[in-house]
Amino acid sequence: MDELIRVEGLAKTFSMPAGDLHVLKDIEAAFNKGEMVSIVGASGVGKSTLLHILGTLDRPTAGTVVYKGLWKGGDVAPFSLSDKDLAAFRNRALGFVFQFHHLLPEFNALENVVMPGLIARSRNPEVSSKQELYDKAERLFDELGIYQRRLHKPGELSGGEQQRVAVARALLLDPSVVLADEPTGNLDTATGEELFRLLLDINTKRGVTFIIVTHNESLSRRCHKLLEMVDGRLKV
Repeated sequence: MDELIRVEGLAKTFSMPAGDLHVLKDIEAAFNKGEMVSIVGASGVGKSTLLHILGTLDRPTAGTVVYKGLWKGGDVAPFSLSDKDLAAFRNRALGFVFQFHHLLPEFNALENVVMPGLIARSRNPEVSSKQELYDKAERLFDELGIYQRRLHKPGELSGGEQQRVAVARALLLDPSVVLADEPTGNLDTATGEELFRLLLDINTKRGVTFIIVTHNESLSRRCHKLLEMVDGRLKV
């Protein structure tokens, strides 16, 4: 597999009244195209912090993250970009699925999924037409088995359906990487298993790279690579 993400010397420190809190310590890692990677570990060891930095939602204290071939045809260290370009990179290259779906309650499921596309279009009108975005979202709803629920608001959907909507939203702009933080953590066992099978299927069919933080070791062992985080460090 070709390397997609290279992480070198990554560290994250939070300044607290009682002193500095070193959450990530000299992380070295590589993630490949089309790979499905799980990151496991006890609560509080830095898994979500690492995922947020990989997703450019937070900045490291030290170290580098490089994405290969994902910005204007070349490699990019996203934290070297301007705020405007960083937001554009995040919007187009990365998808996110969280434990809590973060759907906007006042919009229906279809509108929630199309939202990232409309934001991208506001920055670059050549991205896709509004109609193309809606058509693509409807195809995703069909692929994910929730087409009949596309006009329902989040409060009218089950937990599993809400997470499928979140997955559709993450996939709308064909990201190279989807970062998922405990995507099955708020679901019952059967629904979580069904969602995980769906992610595996997407990975196989679309070649999307998944990096998944999870406490569910039985599911994580089915990924191509399992990384364990202990005391702010990654070990294979």
